[in-house]
Amino acid sequence: MAARLESLTILSAEPERLASFWGELLGQGTEDLPFALVVEQGDVPRVGLNQIHLHLTSNAARQEDTVARALELGATHLDVGQLPEEDHVVLADPDGNEFCVIEAGNGWLAGTGFLGELAADGTREVGVFWSEALGWPLVHDEAGETAIQPPSGGVKIAWGGPPLNPRHDRNRMHFVLEADDLDAEFERLVGLGATLVARHAGEVEMADPDGNEFRIR
Repeated sequence: MAARLESLTILSAEPERLASFWGELLGQGTEDLPFALVVEQGDVPRVGLNQIHLHLTSNAARQEDTVARALELGATHLDVGQLPEEDHVVLADPDGNEFCVIEAGNGWLAGTGFLGELAADGTREVGVFWSEALGWPLVHDEAGETAIQPPSGGVKIAWGGPPLNPRHDRNRMHFVLEADDLDAEFERLVGLGATLVARHAGEVEMADPDGNEFRIR
């Protein structure tokens, strides 16, 4: 049986402030997610772009309203090289983590909730790994880009393919998985291409084929 995605965990030097920001911005938008959004203490300096960033949709709220609300809660506009003709808006949360508010009518995120996608930097290999690790089918696999989605639909996790951004220290965001049998799931994930980082009481820290840390317990 595949492991369950328990959470996307964000490391922050000020976890209460960041948790309050995302809790207020997302509101009830997390109720239909198959995982929790968790903020934990961890001082990881932001150097360059994160390996994962969130895409908020305009399926149920106007893009300009979401942007305005995010700015009121402490977000700021962020220039990551987006072109003037691009319709999405790039913002940074109070910790500087980039996220995008996607324009209305975006077909790729049709049918998803307010948090429509976790957009990740990664190879095709890592997309296939996470599809098999979680038991989520691949819904996109083209030119090195991959995406997975729960069998019931909803939020997507997508990897953009090469070229990859430079890695700096550990990631600010990582997945936490739950397993019924930790040892058996560890061996299964190793067979899929994961590697051991460290063992802790009741959980194991691992890395996916691209070297991104995740935890299983």
